[in-house]
Amino acid sequence: MKLKKLAAMALAAVMMMSMTACGGNDNGGSSSSTSTSNSDNSDGKTYKVGICQLVQHDALDAATKGFKEALTEKLGDKVSFDEQNAQGDSPTCATIVNSFVSGGVDLILANATAPLQAAVAGTTDIPILGTSVTDYGTALDIKDWKGTTGINVSGTSDLAPLDEQAAMIKELFPDAKKVGLFYCSAEANSLYQVETIKTYLEKDGYTCENYSFVDSNDIASVIANAAKNSEVIYIPTDNTAASNTEVIKNTCVPAKVPVVVGEQGLCKGCGVATLSISYYDIGYTTGEMAYDILVNGKDVSTMEVKFAPKVTKQYNEEICKEMEIQIPDGYEKINMEDE
Repeated sequence: MKLKKLAAMALAAVMMMSMTACGGNDNGGSSSSTSTSNSDNSDGKTYKVGICQLVQHDALDAATKGFKEALTEKLGDKVSFDEQNAQGDSPTCATIVNSFVSGGVDLILANATAPLQAAVAGTTDIPILGTSVTDYGTALDIKDWKGTTGINVSGTSDLAPLDEQAAMIKELFPDAKKVGLFYCSAEANSLYQVETIKTYLEKDGYTCENYSFVDSNDIASVIANAAKNSEVIYIPTDNTAASNTEVIKNTCVPAKVPVVVGEQGLCKGCGVATLSISYYDIGYTTGEMAYDILVNGKDVSTMEVKFAPKVTKQYNEEICKEMEIQIPDGYEKINMEDE
């Protein structure tokens, strides 16, 4: 009996120790889980980015896509986007930006000049990055432009070298005399490009005439006048023109007046040739800048505006064939399926 009693006591002790050990493991598991949860919270900050795009067309769409893909590659589901399109209406840009400000976004992407100007007017606190903006000094009325804004703004430029664009016109149409400069007067950066390239063209012996339109309502009449009085037409990176390429093409191609343009999307729609950048690339670069601001704490006011890493001579094979224009070596055929 005594031995049985001792054995029973020993068994009870073992069972008590086993229960204590199991309890210890539960507590340890709970502590481990809490620690992991805290770690997730510290590394799991999420960011909300507002995107205001002026209008839907290939170039701006590609810039927005590049921006979103750059941030998503780096942040995954820790970043969300409130993407809105102003449908070409500048006052709508202000309404969109105000919604971003009241919604407490962490950063604003302003895709084109009008959204950039609206964003600057709407907030001095939220970091703003522009893209598809040609000249920030002109867009923001900064007289002594040195590459940084000194305010809550930076971004990327879509400016291709205007002297090289003028040289391309001379290369393609050396016998022409009159160049029509076609642009939207409501877009400050379009006027900047036109006035700049005019100086280069006039040095090359061309006579230049400005043909400006206010909005899409008067494009048809203005392009008809330009085609009637020009041997070549130049269109800068102009968002309103880019949204109305069919009207331009339907006027200029039958009139046998070639159109040289500032970017690929325009060239796909109505141009014969362009010296173009990749809008996807500048959008992607802007996304990398956004990551530096949001995660690495970079000061947007001291970040230099960046430019596309390369430019490419391109041509529209279909329009060139229709107009019987021979393109020299050194030009890439535009893939009409590209964005």
